[in-house]
Amino acid sequence: MPIVTVSDHGSFEVEKGKKLVLALEDNGVDILHRCGGNAKCTTCRVEVLAGEFCDLSNVEKNAFSEKGIEDHLRLSCQIRVNGDVTVRPIMTVKDSKMNAGPRPAE
Repeated sequence: MPIVTVSDHGSFEVEKGKKLVLALEDNGVDILHRCGGNAKCTTCRVEVLAGEFCDLSNVEKNAFSEKGIEDHLRLSCQIRVNGDVTVRPIMTVKDSKMNAGPRPAE
């Protein structure tokens, strides 16, 4: 099983193919997500520090472009964990003082 390492949180095993946003949330990382995994709000973005995910999707590119966000980040609701990776959440529930939205679908 792939290992996800999160800055300032630690490491945990994740079922291969699981959405990163769910892997983070299920392992105690208070990743912010407001739109239910639809790539609309961009609040679930992460910086990938090590490891790789597939290329940035058009959905992510469009969402980042609309919001003026740098495209070196990724939306954790749009990527699946298929190998070891280290990430840094950009927005958390605690830091943003916002509530998370609906749980993204598997």
